[in-house]
Amino acid sequence: MRKIAYDCDVLVIGGGIVGLSTAYAITRAAPGTRVTVLEKEAGPARHQTGRNSGVIHSGIYYRPGSLKARYAVKGAAEMVKFCAEYGIAHSVTGKLIVATEREELPRLHALVQRGRENGIPVRELGPAQITEYEPEVRGLAAIHVGTTGICDFVAVAEQLGDASGAEIRYGAEVVRIDRRPALGVAVRTADGTVLRARVLVNCAGLHCDEVARLTGDEPGMRIVPFRGEYYALARPELVRGLVYPVPDPAFPFLGVHLTRGIDGEVHIGPNAVPALAREGYGWGVVRPRELGATVAWPGSWRIARRHWRYGAGELRRSVSKEAFTQAVRRLLPEVRADDLVRAPAGVRAQAVLRDGTLVDDFLIREGARAVHVLNAPSPAATASLPIGREVARRALAVLDRA
Repeated sequence: MRKIAYDCDVLVIGGGIVGLSTAYAITRAAPGTRVTVLEKEAGPARHQTGRNSGVIHSGIYYRPGSLKARYAVKGAAEMVKFCAEYGIAHSVTGKLIVATEREELPRLHALVQRGRENGIPVRELGPAQITEYEPEVRGLAAIHVGTTGICDFVAVAEQLGDASGAEIRYGAEVVRIDRRPALGVAVRTADGTVLRARVLVNCAGLHCDEVARLTGDEPGMRIVPFRGEYYALARPELVRGLVYPVPDPAFPFLGVHLTRGIDGEVHIGPNAVPALAREGYGWGVVRPRELGATVAWPGSWRIARRHWRYGAGELRRSVSKEAFTQAVRRLLPEVRADDLVRAPAGVRAQAVLRDGTLVDDFLIREGARAVHVLNAPSPAATASLPIGREVARRALAVLDRA
């Protein structure tokens, strides 16, 4: 049989923080492995990585034993260490999770227990103690989570790419994949370039299900995009650090929260509304093919039927600044509508099963000569170093078998 000339050993699709962390982990674990990263944008971290609140999550929300819990707790500590090592802007600030209604108190107490099960230091606070941390915030009770922080995740992604030693090609959109288990994987980009690899790693985020199907693997889920809209606070002196509401455990969203970022600005949000495109950062961005695929997926309709009341509230806050302001006032009574200034939105790549289940944990699956990361929304940036090692471990195992 004719010997195949491979362009690389492992080809990673996606130049967000998970894809670049995977490349970094592969070259650390197996020096000499040739890794190429393809990213369709002109630079790294242009979507989920670069359009979030920049929070290093503690892991308090996640089910003990889940990948999210394990990787967020470990990843938060590693992220702080990585930022310190490479001089990337970061700060361990801690955060408050505040109950403003009596019916939220049992959920707040459950978070205390979950935090302790996950090994996270948690301090319970009464109303007077809340104001010691945040003088303008009001609540019935709160917890302080000391290991939460903030950082510049775009700078982290850039550093991971630089330190990996991988070949990174920007402006390289994948349009076709030809996989033959005995021969490897050939990938064609939009400009006609063809690259051959022994193993493919799919870290395509908002497009990961489409990339999986290009390889011939049926992922059993679809990405349903949810846009998260943010405002900046015109009076940032009202907020010292990070303030969150008590989340509803029925949803993977944390609710509208207040975040003083590494740049000193205070961002408020996000809400969670259906996006009309995978990269639909505003109501005016509509891509009929992508919207049609979302509407055609049975899970989308089941979500809508199950959670229409919640969704209606999110939509109202999207179109009404006053409604959004009212949500913020639960935590920060002094805020006024004219204090809120529109800020760039993000889109969450949420994996949804056919039965309408919102996938609640990180989801990584393998195919012939392929590893697919199929659900890695927040806290994936926080957990990117351990996620990258896990994906790298799987990719190198597939490479050994190839």
